[in-house]
Amino acid sequence: MLHPIKKTISLPDGREITLETGKLAKQADGAVELRMGNTMLLATVVSAKEAGEGVDFMPLQVEYKEKFSSFGRFPGGFLKREGRASDYEILTARLVDRVLRPLFPDNYHADTFVNITLYSTDGVDIPDALAGLAASAALAVSDVPFHGPISEVRVARIDGQFVINPTFEQLEKADMELMVGATKENIMMVEGEMNEVSESDLLAALKAAHEAIKTQCEAQEELAREVGSTEKREYCHEVNDEELRKDVREKCYDKAYAVAKAGCADKHWRADQFDAICNEYIESIPEEEREEKTPLVKRYYHDVEKDAVRRCILDEGIRLDGRKTTEIRPIWCEVDYLPGPHGSAIFTRGETQSLSTVTLGTKLDEKIVDDVINQGRERFLLHYNFPPFSTGEAKPVRSVGRREIGHGNLAHRALKRMLPDDFPYVCRIVSDILESNGSSSMATVCAGTLALLDAGVKMKKPVSGIAMGLITDTESPKYAVLSDILGDEDHLGDMDFKVTGTKDGITATQMDIKCDGLSYEILERALNQARDGRLHILNIINETIPEPRADYKPNVPRIVTMLIPKELIGAVIGPGGKVIQGIQEESGATVSIDEIDEGGYIEVAAANKASIDKALEMINAIVALPEEGKVYTGKVRSILDFGAFVEFMPNRDGLLHISEISWERLDNMEASGLKEGDTVEVKLIEIDKKTGKYRLSMRALQPKPEGYVERPARPPRQQGERGPRPQRQGGDRGPRREGSGGNNNGGGQRPPKH
Repeated sequence: MLHPIKKTISLPDGREITLETGKLAKQADGAVELRMGNTMLLATVVSAKEAGEGVDFMPLQVEYKEKFSSFGRFPGGFLKREGRASDYEILTARLVDRVLRPLFPDNYHADTFVNITLYSTDGVDIPDALAGLAASAALAVSDVPFHGPISEVRVARIDGQFVINPTFEQLEKADMELMVGATKENIMMVEGEMNEVSESDLLAALKAAHEAIKTQCEAQEELAREVGSTEKREYCHEVNDEELRKDVREKCYDKAYAVAKAGCADKHWRADQFDAICNEYIESIPEEEREEKTPLVKRYYHDVEKDAVRRCILDEGIRLDGRKTTEIRPIWCEVDYLPGPHGSAIFTRGETQSLSTVTLGTKLDEKIVDDVINQGRERFLLHYNFPPFSTGEAKPVRSVGRREIGHGNLAHRALKRMLPDDFPYVCRIVSDILESNGSSSMATVCAGTLALLDAGVKMKKPVSGIAMGLITDTESPKYAVLSDILGDEDHLGDMDFKVTGTKDGITATQMDIKCDGLSYEILERALNQARDGRLHILNIINETIPEPRADYKPNVPRIVTMLIPKELIGAVIGPGGKVIQGIQEESGATVSIDEIDEGGYIEVAAANKASIDKALEMINAIVALPEEGKVYTGKVRSILDFGAFVEFMPNRDGLLHISEISWERLDNMEASGLKEGDTVEVKLIEIDKKTGKYRLSMRALQPKPEGYVERPARPPRQQGERGPRPQRQGGDRGPRREGSGGNNNGGGQRPPKH
């Protein structure tokens, strides 16, 4: 390739995406640079020439990485370099993987690595919506076998209109947001969240996204033709024995069909029966051929078992566990199961069980998000754990995997819009899957709802979720939509369609499709069937706990919030945080403050009401504005010749002039009896409108003596007032003025600033 080749794609709003190949990373099997505005991604693909020995699956690895330099930032931490993938990067890689994986040939088993790297961004366009297009374009210009191209777009509904690949700013206004991956012919993947939308609205969004994807796929086809990469490499990753395949089918199909038709709800019994059929056939092979043929027999038998289960559902309407296609497995729930957590619940549906807990915390418990573009704080967390024992596997518990991050993210999106708008707590849900055969992410949504209600969270509406499956017939238009699918039905079926929502609409969805030609008619039927199942589960949730707990449990911290003017934030914090630390030490409450557009948002949290009341009292004293004529209790901070300075409100001192201490004339401050640290009751008699200084009085609170005659006196001097100089004769300085040592006229001394 001598010269770079470019293709430009226009979006409906006039923005452009440019694909270019032949300039960067030319030693990869395929490499494409994608640009949109100031956003630039580089996608590469490299696939091994041969498959590993004994590999009978597609070993695909998709990685998405954002460079901090792309946004002009330094990575955090001591090393100051990019480290392990963030949750956001993992979720983006999963979105791409889920569309690409089903489109590789079934018999292609070479190690294949797709890497997508963000090298430039300005924080305007959202790069994750472009990652799928970049990856597919890299495959399109390579010789790697692939039944594409595909593309992915984000579709958002903003003010009633669908917008393709909205900016960050636009996305904030959306009531519906979906990532859609598709070929020109078929939708392959959907994931998103929405604000209780209808099934018809979701279908309309899918159609809008698919139209945009078709244009992007055509551009990739043109790019591949110009590069000359329409011919793919030859490979041979499987050695087959067609006579053995035929023999396995003839001798095992009817037996497998009988097990599928038995309709036993025990998955372990079914697994044992299916395995016994395969093992029986292997035992029938002559011993000298057995070792060589066993891997082939297992592969061929898997296809036989899959076909038998699918035909049983299509022809007789019988599922593996004996249910009808629309039937949901038995459900039982229990709330307040654990005494320690702030909320807890068990949700069990068939052989799938989630034990979920809720913890309510303060602002100090917020999660700090420091990704390349996304920065901020997260107040609602949901963590999903899937230990091996939940499926009866003898494996150690390892660190959180990509699947767990993806399933937890779906449940998080399903629930987050139903938390109260004015909810003051940081909330964490932890779902531990104790048993699994079917959708554990949907069990997490249901258990999470129950645990939130048990914790006393006033949810807008309860949320439930259900996983739908699909069995199609390649030789006829016959199909079956399955409600509440089993793990085997997911593995052997053509679709995994998860839908969550309230009684009034959908809040989140995730769909993966493994077949071609899925019509919108089938999608509509699946959505309507999912709605019926969702409402059935919601009824059981409402029977278990009809409304949120009336009050939080005793071990939940109590939180009170308040808003103060921006100009008073500094006064509450104090120099070096002294004031806010003092409030916390004296009250025993936790106090945090944030600056928002409306002012200072203060959160006060404590285990008891007395601590909260004390902290609020201290804060209100700081933020309250002094009022002329109001009486305050203050503390004497300093004594001077002409009076005293009294702190009558936190961080506010006023001048108590010697003439305002008593109705009696005082010759000096010693006669007043005041000392530093004394607590006195004073009245604010004047706020100087020019300087903002305060004049205080004690005598205004005392009864005036009978016959008292006010002596005319010069008004008390304010800070900085010098008074007229005495006339001097010639060079004679004259004697010092009488009374300059501190009488009640102020003596010409300057009081300290207050």
